[in-house]
Amino acid sequence: MIAEITLEMIQYFGNDARRINHALKVYSFAKTIAELEQLNDDRREIVELTAILHDIGIKEAERKYNSSAGNYQEIEGPAIARTILTKKAIPLETIDRICFIIGNHHTLSKIDGDDFQIIVEADFLVNIYEDEMNKQMVKTILDKHFKTNAGKQLLTAIYVE
Repeated sequence: MIAEITLEMIQYFGNDARRINHALKVYSFAKTIAELEQLNDDRREIVELTAILHDIGIKEAERKYNSSAGNYQEIEGPAIARTILTKKAIPLETIDRICFIIGNHHTLSKIDGDDFQIIVEADFLVNIYEDEMNKQMVKTILDKHFKTNAGKQLLTAIYVE
């Protein structure tokens, strides 16, 4: 099912290789963190599906608001994700959780579980590189936003050491 949702995401973004690659990188980090943190199968599935679709609202945000800002992605993303996810045999409570995280993944004060935390950390791990953040910013992000041991280890290994 993960592969099928990944294909749906790729088809949705079309030739936007940058957005597709971003989603795949976030997915890879999120999957790694979830496994290292030993999440159960249901929570790992939520993390993996959310990671693939976390920025799915960006295209519609740019079309409607002429902006890729996080708040617009949060507005537009859940409905698109729900449309994609309801085509599969995914329990409604899982879809609701995924859509909640997608609809709030730029609002860090709303983090309410390890699944949500892992998405935020995986997104930061990719954004630090893509946005070419300096060492001080990285240190601030580590201290302020990283909670999982696996996420801290990855960030430190990649950007600090």
